[in-house]
Amino acid sequence: MSDTRPNIILIMDDQHRGDCLGCDGHPVLQTPNLDMLAAQGTRFSRGYSTCPSCTPALRALLCGQHPATNGMVGFVDDPSWNPAHTLPGELSKAGYQSFHVGRTLHQVPPRRRFGFDHMVLMNDHDHAGDYERQMRDETGQIDGSACHGLPSHGWTATPWQLDPTQHPTHWVINEALRFLETRDPSCPFFLNVQLSAPHPPLCPPAFYFDRYLRQELPLPMIGQWVEPEHLDASRGRGDVESPNVLLLGHVARSCLAAYFGLINHIDDQLFRLLRPRIRHGYNAANTAIIFASDHGNMLGDHGLYRNCEPYEGAARIPFIVWGGSELGFKSGQVFDQPVCLEDIMPTCLDLAGAPIPDNLDGRSLVPILRNEPVAWRPWLHGEHAPCHSVAQANHYLTDSRWKYIWRPLDGREQLFDLVTDPRECLDLAAKPAHVASLERWRGLLIQHLHNRPEGFSDGQKLIPARPYPKLLRQG
Repeated sequence: MSDTRPNIILIMDDQHRGDCLGCDGHPVLQTPNLDMLAAQGTRFSRGYSTCPSCTPALRALLCGQHPATNGMVGFVDDPSWNPAHTLPGELSKAGYQSFHVGRTLHQVPPRRRFGFDHMVLMNDHDHAGDYERQMRDETGQIDGSACHGLPSHGWTATPWQLDPTQHPTHWVINEALRFLETRDPSCPFFLNVQLSAPHPPLCPPAFYFDRYLRQELPLPMIGQWVEPEHLDASRGRGDVESPNVLLLGHVARSCLAAYFGLINHIDDQLFRLLRPRIRHGYNAANTAIIFASDHGNMLGDHGLYRNCEPYEGAARIPFIVWGGSELGFKSGQVFDQPVCLEDIMPTCLDLAGAPIPDNLDGRSLVPILRNEPVAWRPWLHGEHAPCHSVAQANHYLTDSRWKYIWRPLDGREQLFDLVTDPRECLDLAAKPAHVASLERWRGLLIQHLHNRPEGFSDGQKLIPARPYPKLLRQG
């Protein structure tokens, strides 16, 4: 008897802003293949990273738990983490062949499988991955593909210096196709494709870099609330990897052109994986495809760069789910309520008919995908402990219309209307007309943070200037 459970392909890239999709209305960026998935599937227009940096975001993905539940609320290594349930582990126990290809899961040690049957890795940070070793062998360079000289977190850009087929995006898709051609056909599969772009280094193939340099690009936005002294300090740019930078002129254009080019390159490479599905020996009609990112990139908005911030540029992510005809998904949907990476694990387990552990915070998206009635979460909480600076520490709440931000360092609050002000340029927190809204959102955060070990709330008020460790040891 054949196994009729669906195959699952999870595709994630790194630092992809939620507004950087053609189907999200981007004015110049070309993403026709992702747009196709959205048109034939469901686009979750308010996908969020609940802790917008790679290590905690991928940890939340792996275990389906919010940061405070799984214990990691900031960017830090945690070799002691030993989750009872993981997404690949539960699918493997259910009889799926699970394969991970691409960047590491940013956990410790990097080759820990967390339930995957097999992993083929790239690791830009220590050049010790399968991709890096192959590039050293092919190029003869000591640092392999990294001989472009660009930093792994910077805003400087250059065209890819090697053959386009040696670009990490191309290599990851090659390895994913290799798995599809050699997999076990007697069972369903879970393929996790992790792409390192558009995370810096900003070095797309020259064709893609030039395509966007020739165009008029949407330059960074500076909110009315941004303090002039912050912009003055950022104007000098300082460290090329600094999270504070005022991107202007050609510097901004080259940064954005490279970032958009990397996303366009990803989209074109996805055609190789997604469109000729029938050639890869599996039933596309019984396959689910999920596309998301771990977090975004501020790209100079409000004088900020990189991630970790609560603003839309860093926290909102692309989130698209497509299903073959046998899965009963409704096509062409746009779901506007907040979803998060934690929802991916219960969704995949639901599709697989596998038990969903009771300790998950995420919720299955399957009823939404099938256009069935479902009571959804009224709002979502996100946070980040201090990362590049103490001032970055934040908590945010959003219901897709409103965004409330609280800075635990000094108690500063912000309130944005995301419908009328999607780039968060007008802070409404001090506006008399929005006092009631501010008090409502503050009250929700007071209750949500009550009994947290840091002491951010006593149940009556928010308490700033409390220690905010990146790891919360669970009792």
